[in-house]
Amino acid sequence: MHPMKLIIQIPCFNEEKTLPDVVRDLPREIPGVDVVEYMIVDDGSSDRTVEVARELGVHHVLELGSNRGLATAFSRGVRRCVELGADVIVNTDGDNQYKGECIADLVKPIVENRADMVVGARPISEIAHFSVVKKALQRLGSFVVRQLSGSSVPDTTSGFRAYSADAALMLHVFNRYTYTLETIIQAGHMNMRIAHVPIQVNPKTRESRLMKSMGSYILRSMRVMLRSYLIYQPLRTFFMISLLPGLAGLALCARFVYLELTKTGPIGHTQSLIAAAILIILAFMLLVLGILADLMSANRKLIMENLYLLRKTSSRKQQVP
Repeated sequence: MHPMKLIIQIPCFNEEKTLPDVVRDLPREIPGVDVVEYMIVDDGSSDRTVEVARELGVHHVLELGSNRGLATAFSRGVRRCVELGADVIVNTDGDNQYKGECIADLVKPIVENRADMVVGARPISEIAHFSVVKKALQRLGSFVVRQLSGSSVPDTTSGFRAYSADAALMLHVFNRYTYTLETIIQAGHMNMRIAHVPIQVNPKTRESRLMKSMGSYILRSMRVMLRSYLIYQPLRTFFMISLLPGLAGLALCARFVYLELTKTGPIGHTQSLIAAAILIILAFMLLVLGILADLMSANRKLIMENLYLLRKTSSRKQQVP
């Protein structure tokens, strides 16, 4: 029987101070898993992160050479894990946010073949260093992502996750900012089995590097969600956008007809008719764009399937014995 191999990857950018605690907390054995290994993905650190990782006995070090961003580090990491023969991949943070003892719960649904992707749900309401506003935004953002993805994940921004090797090969992150929201939406539209388990967190060690300000975090998250929705639900998106000019144009048409029939108000009403025509044409053009985008979306699915097969074949050739 093929031994079940788990690789725990840790994307790192200048984490020499917190990395020892992260590695020390990782499990050495997990029920149902035969081999447990660790890998750091160094995202262009300027401190001793790589040296510290080697001193700690981390099995694999993937150096990106320059700072590419968290999403790129995550994507490159999971690809490398598959090349190294991982059947299950866990992603955790280098700031020691998540408790390593929860990894066994995280991988259990995948080991038991009940899920393709598992998200660790933090106790948001109990985290002391989260402000009231941040907690409310976390809940609102997770609600929106659940609607977009069709999943039931209560904490969609959690980076503490487990993936099967197949799920990791199927996902593709388009933005450099973060992978958390996009991968859930993507997995939902690929009909992956998405599960979630409750996890615990450690005390805060440093400020978040992703959320430099609340405003920028909200704008970036909204951009990621809108872009994902445009990619996976283009016809519905453009239809909803076209409703505003379409309904406004129809209202102006109705007003024109009413005034002409009743002969009330100023004579002519030509401006209303011109404005109505422009708005209705705009709505029609948006619908046409939606149809074209939907056709492109169907083509994208075929490309993604071919890319998955190509990645799977390539990873098998590159697997380290």
